[in-house]
Amino acid sequence: MLSPLKTLLTQFFNVPEDVAASVGDAHGLQLATAVLLVEVMRSDTHISDTERAAAVLALRNKFALTDAEMQQLLAQAEHTAGNSNDYFRYTSAMNEHFSQAQKIQVVEHMWQVAYADGHLDAHENHVISKVAGLLHVTHGEYIAAKLHAKQAAGLA
Repeated sequence: MLSPLKTLLTQFFNVPEDVAASVGDAHGLQLATAVLLVEVMRSDTHISDTERAAAVLALRNKFALTDAEMQQLLAQAEHTAGNSNDYFRYTSAMNEHFSQAQKIQVVEHMWQVAYADGHLDAHENHVISKVAGLLHVTHGEYIAAKLHAKQAAGLA
């Protein structure tokens, strides 16, 4: 039953087979989170070292990973994000396995990455807004996460 779905995902949507098979497991959820953070980094014209450091810090805060696991996760996330057409497969796994507080935390981490370089790009704002909607984060929760990240970055 799931094999045809996996085949559809890998062929039609160009989803790597390992991602299609594992988005619901622990590594898949780590990868989904990392991909969304990478998407924020990729959305403006320049990926800065401060944005990359903010993504690493967010992933360290969320998951207990060794340095080697972190490097592997980021490399896989960057590759996956480069071949990704949408955010739904990542956010749907999060909706199924994350609490509302965890989803809000992901949105806040995305804001932290966006604010890491001291400048909020309109494309970063758009990506985060779209993901927040897919995660069913309310507008109030979205704004609170944004303000908290802005304050933490010293921009408020």
